[in-house]
Amino acid sequence: MRVTEHQIHIDQLNVFGRIGVSRAERSKRQRLVVNITLWPARDLRDMRDSIRRTVDYATLCQDTKKFIAEQSPKLLETLTNDLGSHLLRTFHVRKISVEIRKFVLKDVNHVSVTVTRTAALD
Repeated sequence: MRVTEHQIHIDQLNVFGRIGVSRAERSKRQRLVVNITLWPARDLRDMRDSIRRTVDYATLCQDTKKFIAEQSPKLLETLTNDLGSHLLRTFHVRKISVEIRKFVLKDVNHVSVTVTRTAALD
């Protein structure tokens, strides 16, 4: 049997969150950019053009913004890991990759952390 890989990619979702090592850095929300690639649990050929049979990426984006707004970690690594785990538990996906970009250093465009999580097999 031939396995096909289908992905949905969300590119450069702008969110605002409190993150940083210092209290001063966490004292105000800063812009973060999130990139998400997900592998739906159901094959795209089985969607039958129904939103209920796929991952509603508008809802996933809203959930991502809400999740980040409720956090206040010190490390970008922690936020990225926690978001990846949360999305994997919340949405019907086999696998998810999450990158969060932070614009904190003036000499670089951004700093980012990426995590990839795979759902436990039933």
